[in-house]
Amino acid sequence: MAHIGVIQWLLESGYEIQSISGTSIGALVGGIHATHRLDVYTQWVLALQRQHVLRLLDPTIGRPGLFKGERIISVLRDLIGDRAIESLPIAFTAVATDLASREEVWLRTGKLFDAIRASIATPLVFTPFKHGERTLLDGALVNPVPIAPTLQDNTDLTVVVDLSGPALTETHPHLRPKPSKDNGYRKRIAEFIDGLQPARAAAKPQHGLIDVAFASMQAMQDTIAQLRMAGLSPDVMIDIPRNACGYFEFWRAEELITMGRERAQQAFTRLEQQ
Repeated sequence: MAHIGVIQWLLESGYEIQSISGTSIGALVGGIHATHRLDVYTQWVLALQRQHVLRLLDPTIGRPGLFKGERIISVLRDLIGDRAIESLPIAFTAVATDLASREEVWLRTGKLFDAIRASIATPLVFTPFKHGERTLLDGALVNPVPIAPTLQDNTDLTVVVDLSGPALTETHPHLRPKPSKDNGYRKRIAEFIDGLQPARAAAKPQHGLIDVAFASMQAMQDTIAQLRMAGLSPDVMIDIPRNACGYFEFWRAEELITMGRERAQQAFTRLEQQ
Protein backbone atom coordinates (compact mmCIF):
# COMPACT_ATOMS: atom_id res chain seq x y z
CA MET A 1 0.00 0.00 0.00
CA ALA A 2 2.92 2.34 0.64
CA HIS A 3 3.83 2.03 -3.07
CA ILE A 4 0.56 3.83 -3.87
CA GLY A 5 1.51 6.80 -1.72
CA VAL A 6 4.95 7.00 -3.34
CA ILE A 7 3.46 7.04 -6.84
CA GLN A 8 0.90 9.65 -5.84
CA TRP A 9 3.61 11.91 -4.41
CA LEU A 10 5.81 11.56 -7.50
CA LEU A 11 2.99 12.49 -9.88
CA GLU A 12 1.78 15.39 -7.74
CA SER A 13 5.35 16.69 -7.53
CA GLY A 14 5.66 16.88 -11.32
CA TYR A 15 7.60 13.71 -12.02
CA GLU A 16 6.73 11.48 -14.97
CA ILE A 17 7.09 7.73 -14.48
CA GLN A 18 8.55 6.30 -17.68
CA SER A 19 9.14 2.69 -16.64
CA ILE A 20 8.40 0.39 -13.72
CA SER A 21 9.96 -2.83 -12.50
CA GLY A 22 8.33 -4.63 -9.61
CA THR A 23 8.47 -7.72 -7.49
CA SER A 24 5.54 -9.21 -5.56
CA ILE A 25 3.24 -6.43 -4.30
CA GLY A 26 5.49 -3.96 -6.13
CA ALA A 27 4.62 -5.77 -9.36
CA LEU A 28 0.93 -5.64 -8.52
CA VAL A 29 0.80 -1.91 -7.71
CA GLY A 30 3.32 -1.00 -10.41
CA GLY A 31 1.57 -3.04 -13.07
CA ILE A 32 -1.78 -1.47 -12.27
CA HIS A 33 -0.25 2.00 -12.43
CA ALA A 34 1.20 1.12 -15.84
CA THR A 35 -2.41 0.78 -17.05
CA HIS A 36 -3.17 4.33 -15.80
CA ARG A 37 -5.85 2.90 -13.48
CA LEU A 38 -4.15 3.13 -10.11
CA ASP A 39 -6.84 5.53 -8.88
CA VAL A 40 -9.47 2.81 -9.41
CA TYR A 41 -7.41 0.25 -7.50
CA THR A 42 -6.73 2.77 -4.72
CA GLN A 43 -10.42 3.43 -4.14
CA TRP A 44 -11.08 -0.31 -4.11
CA VAL A 45 -8.33 -1.12 -1.63
CA LEU A 46 -9.36 1.73 0.66
CA ALA A 47 -12.84 0.18 0.83
CA LEU A 48 -11.49 -3.21 1.88
CA GLN A 49 -11.60 -2.15 5.49
CA ARG A 50 -15.39 -2.17 5.18
CA GLN A 51 -15.67 -5.48 3.33
CA HIS A 52 -15.28 -9.12 4.21
CA VAL A 53 -11.75 -9.72 2.92
CA LEU A 54 -11.95 -13.44 3.63
CA ARG A 55 -14.17 -13.76 0.54
CA LEU A 56 -11.13 -12.93 -1.60
CA LEU A 57 -9.23 -15.96 -0.30
CA ASP A 58 -9.69 -19.32 -2.04
CA PRO A 59 -8.31 -22.12 0.16
CA THR A 60 -6.66 -25.15 -1.40
CA ILE A 61 -6.50 -28.77 -0.32
CA GLY A 62 -3.41 -30.86 -0.95
CA ARG A 63 -1.65 -28.16 -2.97
CA PRO A 64 1.64 -26.31 -2.28
CA GLY A 65 0.04 -23.16 -0.90
CA LEU A 66 -2.81 -22.07 1.36
CA PHE A 67 -4.63 -20.18 -1.40
CA LYS A 68 -5.05 -20.54 -5.15
CA GLY A 69 -4.88 -16.79 -5.73
CA GLU A 70 -7.39 -17.10 -8.57
CA ARG A 71 -10.19 -15.22 -6.83
CA ILE A 72 -8.23 -12.06 -6.05
CA ILE A 73 -6.71 -11.98 -9.55
CA SER A 74 -10.15 -12.46 -11.11
CA VAL A 75 -11.51 -9.53 -9.07
CA LEU A 76 -8.60 -7.32 -10.15
CA ARG A 77 -8.98 -8.33 -13.79
CA ASP A 78 -12.62 -7.28 -13.67
CA LEU A 79 -11.77 -4.06 -11.84
CA ILE A 80 -8.79 -2.93 -13.91
CA GLY A 81 -9.15 -4.83 -17.18
CA ASP A 82 -6.40 -7.13 -18.43
CA ARG A 83 -3.90 -5.86 -20.97
CA ALA A 84 -0.90 -7.19 -22.84
CA ILE A 85 2.20 -5.88 -21.06
CA GLU A 86 3.78 -4.81 -24.34
CA SER A 87 0.79 -2.54 -25.06
CA LEU A 88 0.87 -0.65 -21.77
CA PRO A 89 1.47 3.12 -21.89
CA ILE A 90 4.32 2.71 -19.35
CA ALA A 91 7.10 0.15 -19.78
CA PHE A 92 6.63 -2.59 -17.18
CA THR A 93 8.55 -5.62 -15.94
CA ALA A 94 7.27 -8.10 -13.35
CA VAL A 95 9.95 -10.19 -11.67
CA ALA A 96 9.36 -13.81 -10.65
CA THR A 97 11.44 -16.84 -9.65
CA ASP A 98 11.68 -20.05 -11.67
CA LEU A 99 10.94 -22.92 -9.27
CA ALA A 100 13.06 -25.44 -11.18
CA SER A 101 16.14 -23.40 -12.09
CA ARG A 102 15.94 -20.84 -9.21
CA GLU A 103 16.60 -18.16 -11.81
CA GLU A 104 15.23 -14.64 -11.83
CA VAL A 105 12.59 -14.26 -14.56
CA TRP A 106 11.63 -10.94 -16.19
CA LEU A 107 8.06 -10.92 -17.50
CA ARG A 108 7.69 -8.20 -20.16
CA THR A 109 5.15 -9.69 -22.56
CA GLY A 110 1.84 -11.48 -22.30
CA LYS A 111 -1.13 -10.86 -20.05
CA LEU A 112 -0.50 -8.35 -17.27
CA PHE A 113 -2.32 -10.24 -14.54
CA ASP A 114 -0.64 -13.53 -15.41
CA ALA A 115 2.68 -11.80 -14.78
CA ILE A 116 1.40 -10.24 -11.56
CA ARG A 117 0.02 -13.56 -10.32
CA ALA A 118 3.40 -15.19 -10.91
CA SER A 119 5.26 -12.41 -9.13
CA ILE A 120 3.04 -12.55 -6.01
CA ALA A 121 3.21 -16.34 -5.59
CA THR A 122 4.54 -16.09 -2.04
CA PRO A 123 5.62 -19.55 -0.81
CA LEU A 124 3.13 -21.17 1.57
CA VAL A 125 0.55 -18.44 0.88
CA PHE A 126 -0.24 -18.68 -2.85
CA THR A 127 0.31 -21.74 -4.99
CA PRO A 128 3.08 -21.54 -7.64
CA PHE A 129 1.89 -20.21 -11.00
CA LYS A 130 2.30 -22.05 -14.29
CA HIS A 131 3.43 -19.54 -16.90
CA GLY A 132 4.15 -21.13 -20.26
CA GLU A 133 6.64 -23.94 -19.66
CA ARG A 134 7.78 -22.52 -16.34
CA THR A 135 6.46 -22.82 -12.81
CA LEU A 136 7.01 -19.49 -11.10
CA LEU A 137 7.17 -18.16 -7.55
CA ASP A 138 7.39 -14.76 -5.89
CA GLY A 139 10.17 -12.67 -7.39
CA ALA A 140 11.23 -11.43 -3.94
CA LEU A 141 12.91 -14.80 -3.37
CA VAL A 142 15.73 -13.72 -5.68
CA ASN A 143 15.30 -9.97 -6.16
CA PRO A 144 13.14 -7.88 -3.79
CA VAL A 145 14.29 -4.61 -5.39
CA PRO A 146 14.57 -5.18 -9.17
CA ILE A 147 16.58 -2.21 -10.46
CA ALA A 148 18.31 -3.90 -13.40
CA PRO A 149 15.25 -4.15 -15.72
CA THR A 150 15.06 -0.33 -15.84
CA LEU A 151 18.74 0.47 -16.42
CA GLN A 152 18.45 0.74 -20.21
CA ASP A 153 15.40 3.02 -20.05
CA ASN A 154 15.65 6.70 -20.96
CA THR A 155 15.09 8.18 -17.50
CA ASP A 156 16.70 10.85 -15.31
CA LEU A 157 16.29 9.15 -11.93
CA THR A 158 15.96 5.62 -10.61
CA VAL A 159 13.71 5.47 -7.55
CA VAL A 160 13.51 2.39 -5.33
CA VAL A 161 10.78 1.64 -2.80
CA ASP A 162 12.34 -0.75 -0.29
CA LEU A 163 9.92 -2.58 2.01
CA SER A 164 12.84 -3.86 4.11
CA GLY A 165 13.58 -0.50 5.68
CA PRO A 166 14.71 -0.09 9.32
CA ALA A 167 12.06 -1.17 11.78
CA LEU A 168 9.92 1.41 13.56
CA THR A 169 10.93 1.76 17.20
CA GLU A 170 8.03 4.05 18.06
CA THR A 171 4.44 4.04 16.88
CA HIS A 172 4.08 6.08 13.71
CA PRO A 173 1.34 8.74 14.11
CA HIS A 174 -0.58 7.19 11.22
CA LEU A 175 -0.10 3.61 12.42
CA ARG A 176 -1.57 3.69 15.92
CA PRO A 177 -3.55 0.69 17.18
CA LYS A 178 -7.00 0.49 15.65
CA PRO A 179 -10.24 0.03 17.62
CA SER A 180 -11.16 -3.38 18.96
CA LYS A 181 -13.25 -4.20 15.88
CA ASP A 182 -10.05 -4.26 13.80
CA ASN A 183 -8.36 -6.48 16.37
CA GLY A 184 -11.33 -8.83 16.07
CA TYR A 185 -10.99 -8.73 12.30
CA ARG A 186 -7.33 -9.64 12.55
CA LYS A 187 -8.19 -12.46 14.96
CA ARG A 188 -10.72 -13.90 12.51
CA ILE A 189 -8.12 -13.93 9.71
CA ALA A 190 -5.60 -15.64 12.02
CA GLU A 191 -8.19 -18.25 13.01
CA PHE A 192 -9.06 -18.78 9.35
CA ILE A 193 -5.40 -19.40 8.46
CA ASP A 194 -4.90 -21.66 11.47
CA GLY A 195 -7.95 -23.66 10.42
CA LEU A 196 -6.29 -24.51 7.12
CA GLN A 197 -3.31 -26.09 8.86
CA PRO A 198 -3.13 -29.61 10.33
CA ALA A 199 -4.45 -30.00 13.86
CA ARG A 200 -1.92 -29.17 16.56
CA ALA A 201 -1.39 -30.34 20.11
CA ALA A 202 -3.14 -28.36 22.83
CA ALA A 203 0.04 -26.49 23.78
CA LYS A 204 0.64 -24.21 20.81
CA PRO A 205 4.16 -22.96 20.03
CA GLN A 206 4.92 -19.33 20.72
CA HIS A 207 5.05 -18.59 17.00
CA GLY A 208 2.74 -20.16 14.43
CA LEU A 209 3.73 -21.72 11.12
CA ILE A 210 2.82 -18.62 9.12
CA ASP A 211 4.61 -16.29 11.56
CA VAL A 212 7.84 -18.27 11.32
CA ALA A 213 7.60 -18.55 7.52
CA PHE A 214 7.07 -14.82 7.05
CA ALA A 215 9.82 -13.88 9.48
CA SER A 216 12.21 -16.23 7.68
CA MET A 217 11.35 -14.86 4.26
CA GLN A 218 11.65 -11.30 5.55
CA ALA A 219 15.16 -11.99 6.89
CA MET A 220 16.20 -13.53 3.59
CA GLN A 221 14.73 -10.70 1.52
CA ASP A 222 16.37 -8.04 3.71
CA THR A 223 19.79 -9.57 3.07
CA ILE A 224 19.22 -10.00 -0.67
CA ALA A 225 17.93 -6.43 -1.00
CA GLN A 226 21.07 -5.04 0.67
CA LEU A 227 23.33 -7.03 -1.65
CA ARG A 228 21.38 -6.04 -4.76
CA MET A 229 21.39 -2.34 -3.97
CA ALA A 230 25.09 -2.37 -3.09
CA GLY A 231 25.85 -3.29 -6.69
CA LEU A 232 23.19 -1.12 -8.36
CA SER A 233 22.81 2.04 -6.32
CA PRO A 234 19.55 3.88 -7.09
CA ASP A 235 19.36 7.68 -7.25
CA VAL A 236 16.60 7.82 -4.64
CA MET A 237 15.94 5.27 -1.90
CA ILE A 238 12.54 5.32 -0.19
CA ASP A 239 12.61 3.11 2.89
CA ILE A 240 9.37 1.67 4.25
CA PRO A 241 9.80 0.15 7.75
CA ARG A 242 9.68 -3.62 7.55
CA ASN A 243 7.40 -3.75 10.60
CA ALA A 244 4.95 -1.08 9.38
CA CYS A 245 2.21 -3.69 9.08
CA GLY A 246 1.50 -7.39 9.05
CA TYR A 247 0.91 -9.53 5.98
CA PHE A 248 -2.86 -9.81 6.39
CA GLU A 249 -3.58 -6.31 7.69
CA PHE A 250 -5.63 -5.31 4.67
CA TRP A 251 -7.47 -2.55 6.51
CA ARG A 252 -4.29 -0.44 6.92
CA ALA A 253 -4.39 1.00 3.37
CA GLU A 254 -5.11 4.62 4.24
CA GLU A 255 -2.37 4.79 6.87
CA LEU A 256 0.22 3.05 4.72
CA ILE A 257 -0.53 5.19 1.67
CA THR A 258 0.08 8.21 3.89
CA MET A 259 3.35 6.72 5.06
CA GLY A 260 4.44 6.15 1.45
CA ARG A 261 3.77 9.80 0.61
CA GLU A 262 5.70 10.99 3.66
CA ARG A 263 8.67 8.73 3.02
CA ALA A 264 8.82 9.81 -0.63
CA GLN A 265 8.89 13.48 0.35
CA GLN A 266 11.61 12.84 2.92
CA ALA A 267 13.76 10.93 0.43
CA PHE A 268 13.55 13.67 -2.21
CA THR A 269 14.26 16.33 0.39
CA ARG A 270 17.49 14.50 1.23
CA LEU A 271 18.30 14.33 -2.49
CA GLU A 272 17.91 18.10 -2.86
CA GLN A 273 20.18 18.70 0.12
CA GLN A 274 23.06 16.70 -1.34
